[in-house]
Parts: sequence; C-alpha cells; structure tokens
Amino acid sequence: MSVDLTYRKATENDIDFLLELRTKTMNPHYEESLLPTDQETTLKRILYEFEKANIIFLGHQPIGLLKINRAEDKIDILQLQIDPGQQGKGLGRMILTNILAEASSTAKPVTLSVLKTNKAQHLYSGLGFKIIGEDAYSYFTEFK
Repeated sequence: MSVDLTYRKATENDIDFLLELRTKTMNPHYEESLLPTDQETTLKRILYEFEKANIIFLGHQPIGLLKINRAEDKIDILQLQIDPGQQGKGLGRMILTNILAEASSTAKPVTLSVLKTNKAQHLYSGLGFKIIGEDAYSYFTEFK
C-alpha cells in the first residue's frame, strides 16, 4: 500500500487547525479522565514544545500532528494525533513503525506517554512499547 504521508513544520498559521484537531482527538479522553478541556488549557498543550511540532499531510490534506523530540540518547514522541476521520486506516501504525525503525538504526529507545483512557495504548503495546511507569492519568511507555 502506497500512502503519500508528508510532514511540514508547524507554524502559528496552524494554531486553528491544531485546536480543532486536539479538541476532536483528545478532549474525549481528557473528559473521561476528568481533566480540563477549556480552550486556554488546550492551547497551552498545543504550544508545549511547539518548535518540535509537525503537521502530518495525507496528499495535500492536513490530517494530524506529530510532535517529536530527537535527543542524543532517545526519541520522545510528545504528541501524535490523527484526525478521527482518518483513524483506523493504519496511518498511526505506519508513522510509529517508521520512527521505531529510525530508533533501531541508531540504537535509541523511543518513549511516549498515553492517557489511561486512550484506546491507542493497545496500538502502542502491539508495537512493542512496554509500560515503565504511570501516574494517576497516564502510562509512560518505552520501546527498546
């Protein structure tokens, strides 16, 4: 299957898209976890390490966000969000598989956290991420 996924560094012009995307993808999980979903809190989450944010495109259509930190000793997936209309098509798995291949070629572990209420945790565990810690709301995972 050939899929035309590309990335572009996020800019301030993407804020409205990112607010809508985050509201659609994350608010249900935040609500279930009894965490804030107001626009100010959502904007703070978007702006967190914004310089590492990349818009994911399928063809010419923006469909998601990948916020990733490539450090010397590890790769940390800070945020991965795919528009609900594009979920279930294997795009998240493809993106993660590419990151895991990059990490394997450089012998770096990959880390990410996932809300306990987010069903994406099954995707992560299926790819080999192991839970290495948790707090009241999230699992902290690592792939080695």
